[in-house]
Amino acid sequence: MNKLGATLIVLGTLAAAGCQSPQQKISQREDMLAAAGFRIVPVNTPARQAAFKQLPPNKFARETRDGRTFYAYPDPTVCGCLYVGDQKAYGTYNFNVLQKNLADEQAMAANAMMATWDWGPWGGYPGGWYY
Repeated sequence: MNKLGATLIVLGTLAAAGCQSPQQKISQREDMLAAAGFRIVPVNTPARQAAFKQLPPNKFARETRDGRTFYAYPDPTVCGCLYVGDQKAYGTYNFNVLQKNLADEQAMAANAMMATWDWGPWGGYPGGWYY
């Protein structure tokens, strides 16, 4: 495979990764919030709805009460709820995001390397292998 073909494969992989809808991205973030220990708090009263509207959507807000720090993540798009977690949950979330980003980068690097790999000595690819 020539360098142009390899470049096109890498660009295609990057483009496919960037084709998620905003709702898909938010939904994935919410899965990570729940896995990190954030609680889901429904926005089911008029008072909660009014307070919910004061927060920036899909962004973390920090609150300190009695010396403890809490984080709130309002989602008006997917669940219409508030995710609430403490410092430990927020730290776990950030660690998991970092690990996911590293894994994504490693997968893209592996895909780029394999796109330029010479399969000739192994019988060609695809269809040249005998199982």
